[in-house]
Amino acid sequence: MNDTIQNQYATGLSRNNIERALRSAGKDLDSLAPADLGLVEDFHTMGRIATAQLVDLAGINGDSDVLDAGSGVGGTARYVADRYGSRVTAVDLTEEYCETNRWLNRLVGLDDRIFVRQADVTALPFADGAFDVAISQHVQMNVADKARLYSEAHRVLKYGGRLALWDIAIGDGGTLDYPLPWADHPTRSHLVTPGDLRALVESARFTVESWNDLTDQAAALMQALLAQPETPLGLQAFVTDFRRKAENLAQALADGRLRAIQAIAES
Repeated sequence: MNDTIQNQYATGLSRNNIERALRSAGKDLDSLAPADLGLVEDFHTMGRIATAQLVDLAGINGDSDVLDAGSGVGGTARYVADRYGSRVTAVDLTEEYCETNRWLNRLVGLDDRIFVRQADVTALPFADGAFDVAISQHVQMNVADKARLYSEAHRVLKYGGRLALWDIAIGDGGTLDYPLPWADHPTRSHLVTPGDLRALVESARFTVESWNDLTDQAAALMQALLAQPETPLGLQAFVTDFRRKAENLAQALADGRLRAIQAIAES
């Protein structure tokens, strides 16, 4: 899996392109605040809106030890650390994203609250019961061994800890158009139905507390965002061919070929 994921996401240009986008937007890198990163850091459907809704449901507070499993360039980790003052461990398989994550954490003064580790979410290098909350946003689509993914999440959570999911599932079975944000072609995409996704989570000994299908909201927001004029601070700064990927995603959500699932499960 490692080579496949690296090939999907690594470009060698993430930090340089984000820095260029920030400067083009008139940002001073010597006095950057977390809010200045805007749309450039949330690489998942509905962006910061989805993150804010999910972490509110997860019940995070300043004493929480939080795992951001599949952190990308770290938008969720920074949001949690900044908003709640929590300790956050950010894990991603792509070293380029980890390096960019660390750099952005330093720029906004959050590097003392966020620890970034390159690792595989199906083989986490942490002790049992290390975290209060594990956040997983748009990760399982690249993971074939979902049973291992969720059993590892369960292992590293404390008793009564919470798994917070924001994910894409397969819908009515119609053929998908590629590229998509997580896969340039079908061999890199490992989608299951919402029912199968829930069953996998439950089989890892989680109790589902909340399970919400937000497909309609996600489709509407994606289409509204795509209708807006492009600004320098957008995911296109580091995601290759982002516009076409986002258009394919938005259309598949709108016509039911994909579903958007938000969930909280307790360990």
